Amino acid sequence: MKIALTLIGMMLSLSAFHATAQETRMKDIISTSAGDLELTFLGHGSLMMTFGGKIIYIDPYSRVADYTKLPKADLIFLTHDHHDHLDQEALQTIRGTDTVVVIPPVCSDRVPGGILMGNGDTKTVLGMKVEAVPAYNLVHKRDNGQLFHPKGIGNGYVLTFGDKRLYIAGDTENTPEMKALQDIYCAFLPMNLPYTMTPEMVADAAKAFKPKILYPYHYGETDPTRLTELLKSTPDIEVRVRPMQ
Repeated sequence: MKIALTLIGMMLSLSAFHATAQETRMKDIISTSAGDLELTFLGHGSLMMTFGGKIIYIDPYSRVADYTKLPKADLIFLTHDHHDHLDQEALQTIRGTDTVVVIPPVCSDRVPGGILMGNGDTKTVLGMKVEAVPAYNLVHKRDNGQLFHPKGIGNGYVLTFGDKRLYIAGDTENTPEMKALQDIYCAFLPMNLPYTMTPEMVADAAKAFKPKILYPYHYGETDPTRLTELLKSTPDIEVRVRPMQ
């Protein structure tokens, strides 16, 4: 009996350890003139940020996190309407009565009450400057010849935190609009083949707009060390690889 109870206790302790480990996320701190920005890497295209006492989510996706164990959102950004970016289960879990949700118009029929931002729009949301950058494919297409992400539908976002500008690209390739960006401190660029960019495309874009810190994200089966290799001779760009498959 004692052996059985001991085994049960060990199993319960192990289960508790795994549950805790699943909710332990890698975090980075970015210093800004208005305080620290905390980045939490949830996985896929999903991020959580804490700034000025506010909780901000990007594309919450229930497959990469248990959102019942994460704080309610003050602000949510959705980049487009694909199921791994507009996930109703995750959205409803973290959306409270006062949560502000910023969406492209394509999401408006499924996200009532959202603040609409089209490509090129600039707004102030909860005191933060937000710029919507076009997110679309140039090359990669479906079998029927249609681009995975046609122009004019999805957004990337440039968010200003004090003196730092952070760019979350959404699902896109190395577009002219991306390459024309200026004064970007941190950039999250997708590398999920065949839907978004190759490492070569990401390197091409990064060399054009020169973020200080580059996070490959939403990279699926693509090897992020290839990007590190491509940019090893560009010391002004720090590539940070985090668990964002």
